[in-house]
Amino acid sequence: MKSEEVLQDLVSTKMPFGKYKDSFICNLPEAYLVWFHRQGFPAGKLGMLLATMYEIKLNGLEYLLHPLRNKNTG
Repeated sequence: MKSEEVLQDLVSTKMPFGKYKDSFICNLPEAYLVWFHRQGFPAGKLGMLLATMYEIKLNGLEYLLHPLRNKNTG
């Protein structure tokens, strides 16, 4: 999967379960992503997206998603 596709998926994929069900992955709180990091991310694409979002938030790179968010909402 290309990095552009991963970034696009972060702003267009919703969390399918749990406390933040139906929230976009990019909008999940950092504390929730830290919890997954400690417990273990789910397998498959969802786990990869959550792990990627964790790294983005951890490293202060959320600005990379701003143009994609604007594209999806505008």
